[in-house]
Amino acid sequence: MRAKTQCASILLLALLAVALVGPQAASAEISARDGRALADAKLIYIATVRKDGNQSKAAPVWFTLSADNRGILIQTGPQTWKVKRIKRGSPVLVWIGTAGGPAFIGKAEITPDAGVQQKILTDMHAKYWENRVLGVGPSAERFKSGDRLAIVITPVRDLPDGFSSAPGTPAPKLESSGSNS
Repeated sequence: MRAKTQCASILLLALLAVALVGPQAASAEISARDGRALADAKLIYIATVRKDGNQSKAAPVWFTLSADNRGILIQTGPQTWKVKRIKRGSPVLVWIGTAGGPAFIGKAEITPDAGVQQKILTDMHAKYWENRVLGVGPSAERFKSGDRLAIVITPVRDLPDGFSSAPGTPAPKLESSGSNS
């Protein structure tokens, strides 16, 4: 009887461990490598994937981190190729600091969330003098009018060191297939 109780206790502990660790392991977040690079970066470079599967040209954009520090927030106009491709479900390729900096591939989502928009407004006003002094970039009025859209980028996996932007070449797969492609 005691052996059955011990087995049941071990099984219960194992199930509890899986329940506690499973969701955390499955949720994406910014890697330690990328977190260090983002702390010093003023820009990120973003490319999307065209319908033919090739990379677009990487464009420099202002950014901030999400409130939970697990994603990156950007803003852009509604008519950009980024937006059109993200609406289609394109993954995003992100380089941190320079077009040859640390890179990852992730998922992007356009969001109307007022909290995300406010985080973008507050952080970018503090981070970028062009926004504070010249009024360049996002504003509450531009979000309200639809002239600006908020985008949340969630990293899926880091790309190998040295991975560089190569417009017109095949983009890496969102999910790793056991290789570093």
